[in-house]
This record gives sequence, structure tokens and C-alpha cells, in this order.
Amino acid sequence: MREILGRRRRLRLRRKEATARLDAALTCATVWQWPVLPGVGTAQAADPYGESAGLGCACPEPDCAVPGAHPFDPGLLAATTDERMVRWWWSNRPTAPVLLATGGRAPCAVSLPAVAGARALSALDALGMRLGPVVATPTRWSLLVAPYTLERLGELLYAKDWVPSSLRFHGEGGYLVLPPSRTGAGQVRWERPPAPLGTSASVARGRAEGGAPAPAAPWLPDVEAVLDALVEASTGAPGGGSRLAY
Repeated sequence: MREILGRRRRLRLRRKEATARLDAALTCATVWQWPVLPGVGTAQAADPYGESAGLGCACPEPDCAVPGAHPFDPGLLAATTDERMVRWWWSNRPTAPVLLATGGRAPCAVSLPAVAGARALSALDALGMRLGPVVATPTRWSLLVAPYTLERLGELLYAKDWVPSSLRFHGEGGYLVLPPSRTGAGQVRWERPPAPLGTSASVARGRAEGGAPAPAAPWLPDVEAVLDALVEASTGAPGGGSRLAY
């Protein structure tokens, strides 16, 4: 009896998680106009002796560096804001991670090791800096920022004496795993949840037209505003900020 009840609870939990991923993907795509696509996801891995070795990547690469946390089929270029496509993807693959295709009109991001990320957020909070959404995995934190071009990023980095190798920049042609996904590294969550723009032009426009306020995408800081704190925090991280694990 207890086994049956436990099985039912696990089934309800899986259904709840699947609904949460679909809702998150639809919010990103249709409300915020952020292009998304499903990640490859995880699969039960096995060691050379056929024993279970925990969760690994569902892609064909046996030593995948980012298990479950990257595009595979479909590829990154398939990212879309189309509601029908998003529903079809997650109806067929309800456990797939939600991937944001960064750059262009979508947010970019800067990621760093989790310990350095916590230090950077404390430093930015102490300065009274307004932050945008922050995505956290067990090993890395990612700060979402306003879209930047590779040329502008290059100029900003060129002005630094040194940039730690543990900093990663998710710009045009890149991607980022969003909550409430689960990858081989563990659960993905919001360390700082998205905050709306507030009294933005879209809200004012909705009111002027006599309808409900138009939903606005989350507010995002400029990359230049947070870069110094991220570089400094990563430089002082254990091991010189060189840890590259996702």
C-alpha cells in the first residue's frame, strides 16, 4: 500500500514539475518575448560494469561537460517565441530543461562560480546597485543583463588588467538554462527572481488604450554596471577563480 501511495506522490510531483517547465517556457516566450527551446535533458547513466551511475546527459557524448544543459535536437537556431511551437515541444518532452537563446533582442548573461557569485551579489547590494534576474545552479550563478554586442563586450574586457577564466559571457549565439529546469548538475533556481519594469512605456501604452497594462519583460542592468564586481569576485574565488564546472 505504501509503495502505491509513494508511486502516486512521485507521479503527481513529476506532473507538477512538467507543468512548471511549460509555464516557465510560455512566460519567457509569449510574455517577455525571450526565445526559448528545450535542452537535451538527462538520462540514467551506467558505469562500465552496467551499474547505475546517476544522471548523465541524454546526448551521445559519454563525457559531456554540461550534462542535460545544452541544445541538441532541436539546435539553438530553432529557439522561438511562438506559443504553438513551445507548447508542442514541452508536450512531447515535459521534463526538458528550458533554454534561453541569449543575445540579439534577448537578455545576455555573465556567469561565474557560485561562491564568487554570492560574493559579487553582496558587493553589488552594498553599493545599492539594482540587479536583474540571477539564475543559480549548484555550481554557477548567472546574472542576466541587457543585450550587448561582442564589440562592446570586447572593449569593456580590453580595459581590464586581467579577466578570470571562470567568467563566462553568454551573448549572441549563446544560451542559458532557466528555472525550474533540472540538469546533471542539479536543480536550477532563481537566486533573484525576475522583477517587472514597473511603469514602463508598455504599461502606459496599455492604459492609454483603455485596456489592461501590457506585460513587460523583467528589468535588466547594463553589463558595464556589474562587470567590475564580477571580475573582482571571481579573482578572489578559491583556486583563483579557475573552476569551470557548470
